[in-house]
Amino acid sequence: MADKMIKVTQIKSHHGRIENQKANLIGLGLGRRIGCEKILKDTPEVRGMIRKVNHLIKVEEVK
Repeated sequence: MADKMIKVTQIKSHHGRIENQKANLIGLGLGRRIGCEKILKDTPEVRGMIRKVNHLIKVEEVK
């Protein structure tokens, strides 16, 4: 059984955000610039980080 994957794209800047949000972006492999993309396993830990910064990112399912 293959693991479910999601694509996370940064759509807003991390400048001016609280440290917790910046740390979550870095944890997701983002935070360098707008337009960065990462493909990650869909785990509860990743979903928790996404929930904290959902206003800064766009999430899509990868087939």
